[in-house]
Amino acid sequence: MTVVAVALHDVEPRTFGRVQEIRVWLLERGVARVTLLVIPAADEPDDVCAAPVAEAGWRAGGQPTPIGVQAPALAAWLRCQVARGDAVAQHGLAHKATGVAPWPRSIVAGWQAGAAAEFPGLGAADTARRVLTGRRLLGDIELYPRGFVAPGYAYTRALRAVLAESFEWFADTRRIRARSQNIKSRALCLGSSTPLKRLLSPQLVRAAARKLGPVVRIDVHPADFDLPGHVATLELLLARAEGRNAVTYDELLA
Repeated sequence: MTVVAVALHDVEPRTFGRVQEIRVWLLERGVARVTLLVIPAADEPDDVCAAPVAEAGWRAGGQPTPIGVQAPALAAWLRCQVARGDAVAQHGLAHKATGVAPWPRSIVAGWQAGAAAEFPGLGAADTARRVLTGRRLLGDIELYPRGFVAPGYAYTRALRAVLAESFEWFADTRRIRARSQNIKSRALCLGSSTPLKRLLSPQLVRAAARKLGPVVRIDVHPADFDLPGHVATLELLLARAEGRNAVTYDELLA
């Protein structure tokens, strides 16, 4: 069986309106199921997220503001989407860089995720605290993610270790990794964080999509819809995947 798995990234209060529009846009193109990558604490201020969790001094007794308090309408919408067949995965905690990785990892992390490289440079304790805090915040609004996707796909050894114990799966650019199996599939992901990525990524993604495997992964970001070339590329990818069953990442690993 050939399938298409669409992941909608960067779901948080500031992107909620755009995310709703994209979800309708995808449905109109036959994508009945989507994996929604939710940022549990994206509204935390930059000065809070600039330091490791152990030193950050978060508000409300050292804890981030629950996403359900920040955006109850978003929380309700997410629960509704899960009831309709979508899946939720955790997308970091704040989706902001919180440490500085040593060279040359810092160069790679900057290319991968820029200011969203949340985990490079963090130790094991701070990594685990951020992951588990995010999971708790989602549980507070009755969302129980089985999977995790690191912001910008910027993983570390410490992050992989905690995810292997805490989640059923996590996805990188080349595969979805689970406890019992790995599904090899390259993420077709457009870049918008730099002028070079905005220029080159549509061409690179179109070239990568000329030969599709049994599992096609398409990444969609709210920022893509500010760029006509990105939207046209997404249209092309979905056209090439026409006729495939749309599945969530959870369903891929069921």
